Amino acid sequence: MKFIVSSTGLFSHLQAISRIINSKNSLPILDCFLMELTDGTLSLTASDSETTLSTSLEVNESDGDGRFAVSSKTILEALKEIPEQPLTFLVNTENLEITVQYQNGKYSLMGQNADEYPQAPALGANAVHVTMGAPVMLAGINRSLFATADDELRPVMNGIYFDITTEDITFVASDGHKLVRNKTFVAHGDEKAAFILPKKPATLLKNLLPKEQGDVQIDFDDRNATFTLENYSMICRLIEGRYPNYNSVIPQDNPHKATIDRMTLISALRRVSVFSSQASSLIKLRLSENQIQISAQDIDFSTSAEETLTCQYTGSPMSIGFKSTFLIDILNNISAQEILFELADPSRAGVIVPVEQEENEDLLMLLMPMMLND
Repeated sequence: MKFIVSSTGLFSHLQAISRIINSKNSLPILDCFLMELTDGTLSLTASDSETTLSTSLEVNESDGDGRFAVSSKTILEALKEIPEQPLTFLVNTENLEITVQYQNGKYSLMGQNADEYPQAPALGANAVHVTMGAPVMLAGINRSLFATADDELRPVMNGIYFDITTEDITFVASDGHKLVRNKTFVAHGDEKAAFILPKKPATLLKNLLPKEQGDVQIDFDDRNATFTLENYSMICRLIEGRYPNYNSVIPQDNPHKATIDRMTLISALRRVSVFSSQASSLIKLRLSENQIQISAQDIDFSTSAEETLTCQYTGSPMSIGFKSTFLIDILNNISAQEILFELADPSRAGVIVPVEQEENEDLLMLLMPMMLND
């Protein structure tokens, strides 16, 4: 079997799918890329046994079809230093000896039997189909991924929950301290359905989607989901279990409302949080008429700081405590210039929403408070 392919084209495709490969694999074959040549199209696959990512590119010339596996580390390191030029692959399908010829030299390496490579699971007959624009999906994942948990006892919290209705699709993520609910009205399903996408495939999609145009086709059943992009295809194991009722934890009646410039607040939080206790990162927000006072102290080291910002607030004075790192995380994942703080009392979660929502979107973030000592 012989084929000629662009060196940079092959390297960029292999590099994109290589993110899925674990540093330690239970099956040695999973340290490899699977390469399949069929009618002038070279398909490339990488897998960690739970998630499989595939892409393809056209070859310049080909003679014969076939499939083989090759060490991902070896081929990536070898291709990284080759400038743009045609590479000629000669593969002996009998003993899997591979020769790669380029302008001034050649590489010789051994392939592995492609039949040992695990096959991706097929979806059941009851699979649900949904279509979503790549930018819409990227925005949903970007805004929610940071709020997912790392909780061995509650695995359902370790991913992004896709809540699909006939009118909209909602991306939800929560670690028990913070919660993101990002609803988009430009995509919807034909029926009510839901699935929980684990963190690793969500991160892979976050890296792939910026290069994609057009729609993402999503097909899923009770166990697996397939994401078909313009240049890539991914099938992954879903997190099984029932996601908590996220709407029930969002406080509805919040009489205390403050509007403030987002970047000004982030800068102040970063300055003041330096003086907070390293153990708790507690910062205190005190709201009074048209101003917000941000303060922190570390009793152990006798350090403290406070800063006052102007904001739009007309309610009665109140104080509430938050973990500064969580609050900065939330504010960094909102793109609006101004944010609206909605508060009920110091013991109930604070709701943070952009003053101006993006078109066809409804974004809400929630942060649980910390108890104040005074």
